[in-house]
Amino acid sequence: MSNDKSTPRILQQQPTRDSDPQQQRSGATDFQQRGQAQDQVEGEGSYTATREYQKNIKEYLDKADVAADAEKAKPHSEAEARELEEAERAGRSHSKGEK
Repeated sequence: MSNDKSTPRILQQQPTRDSDPQQQRSGATDFQQRGQAQDQVEGEGSYTATREYQKNIKEYLDKADVAADAEKAKPHSEAEARELEEAERAGRSHSKGEK
């Protein structure tokens, strides 16, 4: 390239692209469905998932015999009880809270 300042510098042009107006909005991504409400908060802390979980828990508590399920969940032997206690102790040792 010459040092002649009268010669204009040619800039590389980007290829033309088919544009999608929805994706041109600030923050739009491929993960958003077309027509999805933009004011919904979803993902970690999803309101929809919380409502579904609470509905399922309520249905379980209304229909299930919780006392019978708790009895079935008890350890069947002393060895199994010690194994569960050891697993709980190991899990707590990795937590930031209780030790």
